[in-house]
Amino acid sequence: MVKIGGATFGRHEPTVLDIGDVEDVVELQRRGKSLIIVHGGGKLITDWLTKQGISSRFVQGERVTDRATLEVAISVLAGLVNKEIVAAINSLGGQAVGISGVDGALIQGEVKNIELGYVGRVVKVNLALLEALLQSGCIPVVAPLGLHSRDKPDQAPQILNINADVVAGEIAAAIEAERLIFLTDVAGIYDEQGNLIPYLSPGETEALLASGGASEGMIPKLRACLRALSSTQTVSIIGGKTPHALLKEIEEGDVGTTIKGS
Repeated sequence: MVKIGGATFGRHEPTVLDIGDVEDVVELQRRGKSLIIVHGGGKLITDWLTKQGISSRFVQGERVTDRATLEVAISVLAGLVNKEIVAAINSLGGQAVGISGVDGALIQGEVKNIELGYVGRVVKVNLALLEALLQSGCIPVVAPLGLHSRDKPDQAPQILNINADVVAGEIAAAIEAERLIFLTDVAGIYDEQGNLIPYLSPGETEALLASGGASEGMIPKLRACLRALSSTQTVSIIGGKTPHALLKEIEEGDVGTTIKGS
């Protein structure tokens, strides 16, 4: 399973994956690997909000989401970004289908914190649609939105914005993925001296979160790693801007930071 961060999209076309990443995905599918992709798109959402004169605010790496922000997030994530990724994979001979967490009630949630607005906490993952797509030979490409299924006030929206790292961790845990790889805009996790940390244990990851040593954007990613490790043996955080980083990580390892379960 692969989570693709918005910052790893191509440098010239911000909604398109680097060609090397797409080639890696298609090659892995050709080899018979069952893949699920969860993608972000936060930087593009910020760009579109800025065009509309709407400011962006984050709390511990999660976007504060009012109604106007939610509408932009839905449009960018489930529309522009999702379909560009699917088109890129299919154009190179892969078979991919774009969905969001709303489709098939895949991701069901509730409001996480009223101060964050319409940001969701995942309460259930319904794997039926994902399993059907995988059995058909397709790569599900999932936009990180969820169905507002619990404790929804009458006037509240039916869709929630959910951090893509959170969605990736929840799906990986639910489907018992062999491994989860985060393609990010950094090479991995660094220590206080700026050195890349090649391996972490779950305990060391928890300690890093507790110490406040993780950057705001890395907080939901590390929490997602720990969530995935409840049923996934290996989680890796690697630099998505390194050519063919995904294939290198799977074939050779040691590309970024790896967290292994007990």
